[in-house]
Amino acid sequence: MSSASLRLHPDFTIAPVNRRTFGSFVEHMGRCVYTGIYEPDHPTADADGFREDVLALTRELGVSVVRYPGGNFVSGYRWEDGIGPVTQRPVRRDLAWHGLETNEVGIDEFARWAAKADVEIMYALNLGTRGVQEALDVHEYLNHPEGTHFAELRRSNGAKEPHGIRMFCLGNEMDGPWQTGHKTAHEYGRLAAEVARALRSAEPDLELVACGSSSSAMPTFGAWEATVLELAYEQVDAISAHAYYEEHDGDLGSFLASAVDMDHFVDSVVATADSVGARLKSRKRINISFDEWNVWYLSRFENAERPTDWAVAQPVIEDHYNAADAVVVGNLLISLLRHSDRVTAACQAQLVNVIAPIMTEPGGRAWRQTIFHPFALTSRLARGNVLRVEPQSPTYDTQRFGDVPVLDAVATHDPQSGGVTVFAVNRDVTGPVDLTVALSDLGSLAVLEAWTVGGDDPYARNTADDPDRVRPEAMGSATVAGDTLTASLPPVSWCAIRLGPATPPTQTR
Repeated sequence: MSSASLRLHPDFTIAPVNRRTFGSFVEHMGRCVYTGIYEPDHPTADADGFREDVLALTRELGVSVVRYPGGNFVSGYRWEDGIGPVTQRPVRRDLAWHGLETNEVGIDEFARWAAKADVEIMYALNLGTRGVQEALDVHEYLNHPEGTHFAELRRSNGAKEPHGIRMFCLGNEMDGPWQTGHKTAHEYGRLAAEVARALRSAEPDLELVACGSSSSAMPTFGAWEATVLELAYEQVDAISAHAYYEEHDGDLGSFLASAVDMDHFVDSVVATADSVGARLKSRKRINISFDEWNVWYLSRFENAERPTDWAVAQPVIEDHYNAADAVVVGNLLISLLRHSDRVTAACQAQLVNVIAPIMTEPGGRAWRQTIFHPFALTSRLARGNVLRVEPQSPTYDTQRFGDVPVLDAVATHDPQSGGVTVFAVNRDVTGPVDLTVALSDLGSLAVLEAWTVGGDDPYARNTADDPDRVRPEAMGSATVAGDTLTASLPPVSWCAIRLGPATPPTQTR
């Protein structure tokens, strides 16, 4: 059995936990919207046609912000198609995913769904086939109170109050040749800067996100960020990052170390952004919106036959996740938390059906995929400040990343309540890891709850018939003796341990 240790100190603070870390993504793609969040004929559908079972799971998941309406879809989207009387809305081709978009759900409907789910909207603008004027028009429709053409149009469509969207993505993955309206870094940087200037003229305190690389494997990675930021540095607040991970050729060890790649991705983008800022002699700091991330078996999608007919809500990339996928998702959340000083928003892609933590049957059941659980627990338990930790851990050799620590971890500390949560993963595929955490600088603490996700079979999955095959299990090995927390982490597992001030014994006469 191997062992690992770490020490927690309240002064080793990275940044406050940012609630936008726990974002999700709803794209008009496959069955994410239609038969996902929206299905008027479903037994649980509310008056607006939204599935109440999916709404309940979204709230349980702890989602804070949702990026909408795309994704690749947005680069050919005409936002005005999705407003006004539903029966008069046009049906359009979606070139990104080879489907038909009925436009039954548009921004007003989605805003109503977001209010019911208690989530903030991160709105993505079409800078593929459109530009400055359309961005100003949709912003006026979304946010201007009244008295202008598009504000009054929104009011006449039933949304009397502005939607008040604060965060706008300036396009999507414009570095990708697959993107409708794909541009060079210079073309895109100029356009992003122009759109950002125009939007700030309308509403100065918007939060604007420029497109970064769609993957760190792109041949233009780094150079793209540098060029875009040289042109738009003072006009934007953040630059996006997108990353997806999968197990290749049975290489479970490398897959479990996916967070090593995410760490490097974030550090590289930060270094590039800071270098540009230094050259521009700017006092501003550009942050990262990691607004697409997840486990996605992309190779399966690339090798599969593509749809040849045009249809509504065709199933697209509906990956069915296993226990190892859940461990990796938990580890990616650890990476995002430890970069909370620069990653100020993140969106797991996507919410329902499409590489998603929630799955549905049309007209039928909804259930939690394995990756649902680490996300929901991290969102619920991460409170206060993120603490910097430096685990002492044995390593193992991986094909992709070389020597990698067996244990990875991060912690959060709430100064007001004194509560602490430790999030950790054991990447070892052969055996458990005994973890020791020194707590002497945090006062007297006791374990309040402890959960682990993994199980004896890393390839076990949840299904509609067996929705709880993989679920959080109580972690009885987590105990505090004196000022030390100890726990045994099973092989291929993620865990969360919440501690709080120990209750002093009751005095008796």
